[in-house]
Amino acid sequence: MPVDVDTVLVPVDATDRSERAVEYAVEVAARYDASLHVLHVLEEGVVRGLARGRLDPEAVANQQRAFMKVVHETVRDCSDDVPVTQSATAGFSVSELSRNPVTAVLDGADDVDADFIVIERGDDRSEDPGVLGRVSQHLLSYASEPVLSV
Repeated sequence: MPVDVDTVLVPVDATDRSERAVEYAVEVAARYDASLHVLHVLEEGVVRGLARGRLDPEAVANQQRAFMKVVHETVRDCSDDVPVTQSATAGFSVSELSRNPVTAVLDGADDVDADFIVIERGDDRSEDPGVLGRVSQHLLSYASEPVLSV
């Protein structure tokens, strides 16, 4: 049975593991002649810092722009035919207690009508697996789309 993939979602948190997930996501998108959507998932400290005025929104945007340069370089190296879009979401909310990285990614997948999700897998040996490294197992259980955890 052939798989129909139009949009590949790759949630990122600007870590090296996210860059690796992007590499795989680009390959999947190229293989299925699909588009790639990069979802920047902001971790709790960033969300709180922005809400309290302790972080400059432009600095956060600049970090996302820098990461997107890496994404576009990866696309150029693999296939110029993969269209790329992006969005950002809060992985946590101080006012919405049910908001967490898993729901943020699942909502993001729904928002862009994703057919496939590629997400980084946390390294058990790492001191800080990152916001997304901790949720890959949950996505494997709850996502209605196929999930590749790398």
